[in-house]
Order: sequence, then structure tokens, then C-alpha cells
Amino acid sequence: MGLMSTPAPLTENALLTPTEARQAFRNGLVSPTSGFSRGYAQANLIIVPRAQAFDVLLFAQRNPKACPILGVLDAGETTGPLLTGGDIRTDVPKYVVYRDGQPIDEPTDVTAYWRDDLVTFMIGCSFTFESALLDGGVPIAHIDQGVNVPMYKTNIPCESAGTMSGPLVVSMRPLPASQVSDAVRITSRYPAVHGAPVHIGNPEELGIESLGRPDFGDPVTVPEGHLPVFWACGVTPQAAVMQSRPSFAIGHAPGHMLITDARDSDYLIP
Repeated sequence: MGLMSTPAPLTENALLTPTEARQAFRNGLVSPTSGFSRGYAQANLIIVPRAQAFDVLLFAQRNPKACPILGVLDAGETTGPLLTGGDIRTDVPKYVVYRDGQPIDEPTDVTAYWRDDLVTFMIGCSFTFESALLDGGVPIAHIDQGVNVPMYKTNIPCESAGTMSGPLVVSMRPLPASQVSDAVRITSRYPAVHGAPVHIGNPEELGIESLGRPDFGDPVTVPEGHLPVFWACGVTPQAAVMQSRPSFAIGHAPGHMLITDARDSDYLIP
């Protein structure tokens, strides 16, 4: 099926600027961010003490498909060019706090946990290319069904780095078989936000026993004639935190991303 040129209709959330979206989250709105701030890139977060920061950086460098770094805040910094005027401690709709690899809290504000030695990594998110998929006439099930994107731990180990090791995490979008090639072509032009899919078809080849039981996010209905398509996911560093058990870390709640000031087009390869 050829690409459609008519853009998908914009929702109220899609019309929010990044500043407005971050302000809404700071004021207490809790929601998965797929479909927010149309045209602006979203980012995963992994925040660790400076003593672990090099291992995270090396882990990302060795696993760029899952962990493409968009930006890094220095130890103790709470704002930067990707969130001008924002605050990394309050401007994500929901976070996960880990101690020794175990999630201990899912707050909407991590100010109480903040430390001056914390280094923030902002990692590319596949929500960034969803606008391009929609404009190409490719349906996105979790948006249509009003749920969070399903994410799964796989049987594919990432390349370890220092203290960091763990499995590849993937997000899944069921697509009509006739549009899979369109989705591959569109997303391959966004390598900084995971790029083309890592797998199409049989989830068991990734060690996924049931699409109805995602490790993160919500299950989606897979309509007849649709194939499950899997992209590398920026929750991968959090899976590594759970396996490697550093003393402390903060991530975004899966699907609840940082809305950045960067344009989707900033990461588009012509």
C-alpha cells in the first residue's frame, strides 16, 4: 500500500507545546505520552549516581539500537537545552525509583529523591516517529485503543558494560501485513530514536511467550491480518538496572516520557 499524504487529525494533547505538556505533568497530569506534542521528540530517562554514569554511557554506546543518547545532564543538573525552562525532577508524568535494582516507588515528582551527584541520560524514544507513521497512513494500535504501548523483555542479551548487563527490551505495534514495509521504510529514517524494527512476526523467537502479558505497558488487541512488529525500546537500561542491581537509579515509568524541545525532524535522515 502506498503512503498517504493526508496528515492524521490532531488531538488536544497533540496540540500542546512541549513547555505546556511539561507544565501539565508538573501540575499533576499523569498519562502515557504517546500522541502528545505532535512534531516534538520524546525521550526515555535513566538517572544514576555519577559513580555509575560511565558504565551507563558505555552500555549505551555498546547498544545504540536500544539506547540512542539524545542528551546528558551533568551531575546535579536539572535542566538543559532539551527542556528549556523545565525541571527533570517534575516534568515527566511518572517515574520509577530503584534501590538495589528493585522498584520502590512510582512518584510523579522525584525532588525528594534528588541528589547532587545524579547524572541524567535522555535516550531516544520510538514515540518520536509515530507522527511520521500516522502521516504515512500506518495505524498505531495503542493510540487507537487508548492504552500504553506494550513492551517486552526478550531473550536477546545486550552487550555488557562494566556493572551494567541485561536483556533487550522491545516495544510492539501490530500492523497490517500490507503496511509493514511502509513502517520499516519510515522508521529506518529515524536511527536516533531506535530506527527500523528489530523483529517482525513470531514473538516466540524473541522469547516472548504471550503478547497479552507485556512486561511493561498494556496489552493491545492484534487484529486479524496484522503482524506484530517489534522495535528496540529505551526501557532497556531499566531492565539492566533490575538485573545489575545498582544501589540507586531513577527512570521514567515506561510509556511516560520526557517531552523535549527537539523537533522530530531533528532526528530525520533525508
